[in-house]
Amino acid sequence: MRKILQLVIAVWCFLILLGCNDQRILEKQGFIQTAGYDLLRKEDKTGEDEMLVSVDIPKADPEGKMRRETLSVLAHSGKEAKIKFSEQTELSLVSGQLRDTLYGIKLAKSGIWEHIDNLIRDPSLSQNVKVVVVNGLAHDLLVKNYPQHPRTSQYIDRMLEKEAASNQIPVVTIYDFTRDYFDDGIDPVAPIVKESAKNITMDGIALFKKDRYITKIETDKTLIFAFLRHNFRKGEISIDLGKAKDRIERLLLNSINSHRKVHVKRMKDKSFAVEIQLEIMGAVLEYSGEHQLSKDKERREVEKLISEYIVQEADAMIKLMQKNKVDSLGIGKYVRNSLSYEEWQALDWDEAYSNLDVRCTAKVVIKDFGKFK
Repeated sequence: MRKILQLVIAVWCFLILLGCNDQRILEKQGFIQTAGYDLLRKEDKTGEDEMLVSVDIPKADPEGKMRRETLSVLAHSGKEAKIKFSEQTELSLVSGQLRDTLYGIKLAKSGIWEHIDNLIRDPSLSQNVKVVVVNGLAHDLLVKNYPQHPRTSQYIDRMLEKEAASNQIPVVTIYDFTRDYFDDGIDPVAPIVKESAKNITMDGIALFKKDRYITKIETDKTLIFAFLRHNFRKGEISIDLGKAKDRIERLLLNSINSHRKVHVKRMKDKSFAVEIQLEIMGAVLEYSGEHQLSKDKERREVEKLISEYIVQEADAMIKLMQKNKVDSLGIGKYVRNSLSYEEWQALDWDEAYSNLDVRCTAKVVIKDFGKFK
């Protein structure tokens, strides 16, 4: 019995000592938080295009102040780039803290699935890593310092979270992109950012066909896109209601509660008619116009004007998507659910979608208009 106990203790001590070889000292780790990918096309076309991969790594100096290190290499893939990065730094690079992946506009137009696929396969990465398109070079945006912001990678991540909280943009993770990439009833989307003189700004919503960037929703129309895509409870929108008498009538709708319903009707000629019904409630935070919102009749007139504006913008947005054959709203999922499997497989959805009769209706209710009458 005593010999058995001694053997168990010896094995236990051996395992503890064995584990000591896998030490990970924090100061020696390089935690990649943001990665950027750019396609560099060769002008002479004598060889294949090159990819520029850039990473942003927070770094602690001996005085306890946080600094950052940015690395860039030419590589065929993110994994190959990581090997090359290790030759440029004294840190042991790890990807477990990756938060955002940035894709330059040229790479996004040629397709980004190969890079998304590599991220999905990595068991050390969270499925919540964000997908972002950069209007320009991701490298230029990532390596630039913005003195008024702590770290560029943190700046980008916090801005995306803040804009998503108000439904101005969708937060798109590698999980979301992969799900929509493989779903035959919807196409992926992603937020777009760009570099300005002193800041990084939002530049709309990228619309993809499979994994290729096709077109975008402009920044001032992103909440209209949110109305059409999903239900939400927070947001604000500035609306130009047109000219009333001798001045422009404008309104800011805040604290929005939006709900949508999608109805599909099969026509006699086997085509489809789709109706998107929007129900929107909000508070008027700012208003400049001739109507007195305290009067029920005049408030109803303003609600009608808001509804007409939303329907007009929504119809134009849907036509843009149909023209480019990108089903970013997931209308195909509703059509698919109205058919049998065999009927859906026999349907040329791309062609049917571009000629689909899609109509939008909106009911707007002003739930609050301020204290003054």
